[in-house]
Amino acid sequence: MCYGLAKSVGRPRLVLIGMAPMVRFMIAAMIWATASGAQAAQVGSVQQGLRLARETCAQCHLVDKVTGRSTDANAPTFEAIANTPGLTSAALAAALQTSHRTMPNVVIKGDDADNVIAYILSLKEAD
Repeated sequence: MCYGLAKSVGRPRLVLIGMAPMVRFMIAAMIWATASGAQAAQVGSVQQGLRLARETCAQCHLVDKVTGRSTDANAPTFEAIANTPGLTSAALAAALQTSHRTMPNVVIKGDDADNVIAYILSLKEAD
């Protein structure tokens, strides 16, 4: 198999040279399916995350997707957290495993963290 750059209108693109069109199509389809499957995979349970958030976080944060404020004025709502620009599940995982000076020393790990992350990300508004 050989790779090369094809010049076309716009920018160069990588192409597979010396392969039958059907083989190129199958390779491209497998790459696309793998990439889209990884993006669509959700780790954690939204329902379990909401349950845990209500039990553990609701003392300070507004965790439900309703209009209102957190009980602690310094604690953002979960909806506000979810809609933070650039927020990722990795950033949430790091935040849940790190204590904060303005927050009680609550550290959420393992499946519980995955569930809370899934719940928070479910609150994100569509772009």
